[in-house]
Order: sequence, then C-alpha cells, then structure tokens
Amino acid sequence: MAHRPRKRAGSQNANVQWQPEEEKRVLGFAGYKAGMTHVTHVDQTESPSKGQEIVSAVTVVEVPPIAVYGIRCYDRINSIGDILAEDEKMLKKAGIKTKKKKEIKEEKVRDVRLLVYAQPEKTGFGKKHIEKMEIGCGGKDAKEKLEYAKLLLGKELKFSDVFKPGEFIDIIAVTKGKGWQGPAKRFGTALQRRKATNKRRHVGCLGAFKPPYVMYTAPQAGQMGYHKRTELNKEILRIGDNVDEINPSSGFNRYGFVKNDYMFVRGSLPGPVKRLLKLRLAVRRSGAVKEPQLIYVSKETG
Repeated sequence: MAHRPRKRAGSQNANVQWQPEEEKRVLGFAGYKAGMTHVTHVDQTESPSKGQEIVSAVTVVEVPPIAVYGIRCYDRINSIGDILAEDEKMLKKAGIKTKKKKEIKEEKVRDVRLLVYAQPEKTGFGKKHIEKMEIGCGGKDAKEKLEYAKLLLGKELKFSDVFKPGEFIDIIAVTKGKGWQGPAKRFGTALQRRKATNKRRHVGCLGAFKPPYVMYTAPQAGQMGYHKRTELNKEILRIGDNVDEINPSSGFNRYGFVKNDYMFVRGSLPGPVKRLLKLRLAVRRSGAVKEPQLIYVSKETG
C-alpha cells in the first residue's frame, strides 16, 4: 500500500518529504548515477563474517559541487521569504531575474533550508540544465540554522564537505521506466493452468461479489516503473576525487568517464545511469560511524 498509486513520477527531480534534525551541518546533496562495480573490503558489521575480507557490489555516484544561491525561511507551515546571494551570475543561472528584497523577521523563523542547484554540465554525459532543490540545514534551533546557512550563502559545496566515508544515507530517486505491463509482471500473480480460460497471464478473480465493483487494490495491468522510491540506510564506502582510480578504460557503459568527485555506495540504487539522485542523511541510522577499509577496487563494470 505504500507504493500506491503506481503512476508515473511527476518529475525526475524527486521531492524529499522529510529531513532529519541534526547538529549544525548540511543534511543532503545531489549526485548522478554512473554505474556499478565491486570492491573488496573488511566486514565491520556484526555478521558471522565480521573482520573478514568480503566482496560487495557498489554503485558509483558522481557528485559535482552544488551551488548555494539562497536561503528559504519557514514559519510553522509556510515560507515567509528568501535570502538570496549577492552573486549575480549565480542568480542568473538559477533563473532569478529580479532580486526582490523582503524583510524577514528572524523571531518568526522556525525552520531554514538551503536553496541550491546541481550542476550536471560539469559531468560528461551531456545534460546542460541545472536542477534546483531545497536541502535541509541542521542546528539546535532556528537561530543557529540561520547563522550557519548565511555562512554558506553564495558558495559551492563539495560532497566531502557534507558527508564522510562510513556514514549512512538515504537515496531518493525515480526508478527505471518499464512502460505498460500486465498483472503477472507488475504484481507477480501466479500463472494459470493452460485450460483455465485459455489464458495464462491474467487475473482469475478481480474481487468479491460484494461490494459489487472492482477495488483499486485488485492487480491489473498498468504503468510499471518510473516511480519515486526511497532506499534507506545505504553505506558510503568511499569518497574520492582521483577519477583515474575508478574509471574503466572505455568509461562506464552508457555514461562515459567520471570527471568530478565521486562516491561508492554499497549495493544498488534506483534508476538508470545518468539519473539524478537525491541524498540525505539517514533518518533511521544507529551506531557510530566506522571508517571503511577498502582493499581492492575493480575497474570492470557489469
């Protein structure tokens, strides 16, 4: 039920519904999925293989710097105004034509978020237009958040300024689109025997006699994929800037060469390559951050 309705996402720039309260820090970032590879590292979990060398699949995410062009202030519910950077080039790139100054009473501010945009033109896969978004800003109260946000205004943030290896993050993205699919593939319904109604991949029963209509929960054909999904608790295994250590000889399949900072996330992530990924500090994390111990990084891609 959490995955209803199964319709196409409204935008690839997925909305982040909630961000955790935290100490004074930036709570999110944005990146682009480049591909997958595998690494050998020391298992630091409490599994039976603890302390041993294990092989894990990792997703390579290119994380070019994001630009902070403004601060958005909120009262308990609504936005009460923006504080914009002084850099005219940055504002023009963000699509802000006129700089309207609005008096913001700091005593009414209850929450603060950073107005940033990702810069895909710095990557090599050909996307040109910036992607604007709001990112949470942590602090013990609104005053501390606002003071910290003003220090970041008009600057570019690198991924290594926000996160560090060993931390857990959540990934919000739009999955691969698979078009219109039948109920057997879309919901995993059982195949019927050949003599049932001379059909195999259809639903035998669409519901009870009463209520005398088909419920929306009945498995039927429809759109599959291109849905917004959130992956929880993905571990950052590496953050680096030396792209020669990870780029295959012919580049990542259907992506090309990574040109900016990158990170390894353990496991798979939603979406195809080149898809925008929203990263936030994990909301269900627990335990202290442990520095990952990578032994070998493969340059072979799947």
